[in-house]
Amino acid sequence: MTTILGINAYHADASASLLVDGQLSGAIEEERLNRVKHCTGFPSLAVAKVLEMGDVPLGELAHVAIGRDPKANFAAKLKHVALNPRLAKTATSRAKNASLIQDVPQSVMSALGANGPAPFKFHYVEHHRAHMASAFFCSPYDEAACLSIDGFGDFVSTMIAVGRGNKIEVLDQVHFPHSMGIFYQAMTQFLGFTRYGEEWKVMGLAPYGEPKYVEQLRQMVQTKPNGLFRLNLDYFLHDKQNVEMNWLDGSPSVGRLWSPKWEDLLGPTRHPDDDFYGKWADIARSAQVVYEEVLFHVLNTLHQRTGITNLCMAGGCALNSSANGKIFDQTPFKGLYIQPAAGDDGTAIGAGLYVQHAILGQPRDFIMDHAYTGPSYEQQEVEQAVVSTRDSDPALFEGIQVKQLDDDTLVTSVAKHMADGKVVGWFQGRMEYGPRAMGNRSIVADPRRGDMKDILNERIKRRETYRPFAPSILSERVGDVFETAEPSPYMLLVYKTREAWRDKIKAVNHINNTGRVQTVEKHLNPRYHALISAFEKETGVPVILNTSFNENEPVVNTPQEALNCFLRTRMDVLALGNTLLERTS
Repeated sequence: MTTILGINAYHADASASLLVDGQLSGAIEEERLNRVKHCTGFPSLAVAKVLEMGDVPLGELAHVAIGRDPKANFAAKLKHVALNPRLAKTATSRAKNASLIQDVPQSVMSALGANGPAPFKFHYVEHHRAHMASAFFCSPYDEAACLSIDGFGDFVSTMIAVGRGNKIEVLDQVHFPHSMGIFYQAMTQFLGFTRYGEEWKVMGLAPYGEPKYVEQLRQMVQTKPNGLFRLNLDYFLHDKQNVEMNWLDGSPSVGRLWSPKWEDLLGPTRHPDDDFYGKWADIARSAQVVYEEVLFHVLNTLHQRTGITNLCMAGGCALNSSANGKIFDQTPFKGLYIQPAAGDDGTAIGAGLYVQHAILGQPRDFIMDHAYTGPSYEQQEVEQAVVSTRDSDPALFEGIQVKQLDDDTLVTSVAKHMADGKVVGWFQGRMEYGPRAMGNRSIVADPRRGDMKDILNERIKRRETYRPFAPSILSERVGDVFETAEPSPYMLLVYKTREAWRDKIKAVNHINNTGRVQTVEKHLNPRYHALISAFEKETGVPVILNTSFNENEPVVNTPQEALNCFLRTRMDVLALGNTLLERTS
């Protein structure tokens, strides 16, 4: 038996995965366990959890891989520091980060409560190779063009390659300080969204604006004839100042990335209390346009260089679903696979798979066709959470009716509740990996109601009013409702809504008549498929609104967390396994 523990540590979204004989046994982010959003540092809880889920004791763990290699691109790092002595503080911080990565074997031992020398073999996998492995080695393709694109990792922001069989051949890369992830993150900050990971807000705001600032923003980034790009560094600070970045513990944070020249070009930055629309939406739209221009330049040149029509993508920028949805129209690629955990959490899977195939030379026999890789809970655990909570504080359950239902009655009842305008917490099976809830840790509702977005924000989500909610649709019906019929199982592609359906699914049809689609396959998630089918039978609409099961926190993991979220919000119904809780008042 070959066992490989994959780790993402001292980077955003710390996480762990476990491969057993080439199959993904489990994967989970540390934030789901310690409840610290985008948690960085070492994923002690996640390491212990995936080994527990896979029933693999320390003595049977053969390999550990981390999606970082402090020695990678070392000459480029030295040259950059030599030319920029003002970055000494940043270099010292990165050296500390590298030393912690070198201590990961002992951190694994500590996470498992063990002492002495590590019994496993340890592997460093360069950050972007881990990203590409998380896409290509999870895909159904024997041959594919590969792109990894993000902020930075191991001094590189973008890497292009060809994957064939169990090998990945790197063709080219973009070094620090040039990065489209930094471009988009700086724009996110400039628009007043200063917490880590808020790029979604820019992407959601963009359709409300016009591309009035495209020419100005093109001054910040230029494409190159070789298919890559470079930033105009006059507009950025990360290459010339010691920008504070915390990757060591707690939630990650990044200091200001944009230089004063942004305000010379665009005017004063948006204050967080300012309205979102008008000029700010125009700037967001323009940033999205410029990002897409560079992305499609990279992709079209990658196709020209390889002649391959299958594409595999990973890296934080690969979560830009608005751009991803245009790949079939804007490039010659015919096949597309994007790692559902395309951000840094996915490198835990990629590092393990890179060791499995590129280092150990093992043949491929695994396709990641779903993201349900986290813990699941028995019905007995669900019922115990309800009973113990009710016994400890009976007042919490005033006006709440609790029922135990069989599978068919459960989905029928929930579908009727949604058709009646109720907001439902849906907690089933194994938790999802990556940033999207895909029908196991979801809040679901009727997409037909134009006021449903406001209802969800008022009662639970409390997020910006312009941000769209996503449609989950029966995979066999996607071409009927949207203009693209390609599968989109991970909610990573935005499709145009057909005109006849725009008024029928108002709550999930964005201002530009698009939806961030999740196609649901019966054989991959039969209970969620059954729920959407029951809703279609009730309403004639094969779509439901799906958003993550949380309230300004990481997605819920346990039955107790789901129950607590239900009780402290104004959710109407909770389907907790086969237990149904209904507010009657």
